[in-house]
Amino acid sequence: MEDGQTMAEQQEKRSEQPKPQYVYILRCSDDTLYTGWTTDLDHRVAVHNSGKGAKYTRSRRPVELVYHEEYSDKIEAQRRERAIKKLSRAEKEKLIAE
Repeated sequence: MEDGQTMAEQQEKRSEQPKPQYVYILRCSDDTLYTGWTTDLDHRVAVHNSGKGAKYTRSRRPVELVYHEEYSDKIEAQRRERAIKKLSRAEKEKLIAE
């Protein structure tokens, strides 16, 4: 145990640390792009591929994660998601290629 902390105190301290927030782009089976945000990329992609994710991706499986950005703040991640959604297809493809 660190610095005389109990195990419960250590667990509470870890739970207080903010989870990383991810903005992501998926390439769907019909070659369309889907943008979203999450705190767990692997789980979210699995949910999309299971057919229980966004309505848009349900009929476009399988999906592939082609791009992501990490943020420490949920609001910033959501702002970036909205900004990416406003990009043209060509701009999104350029972002993915970089």
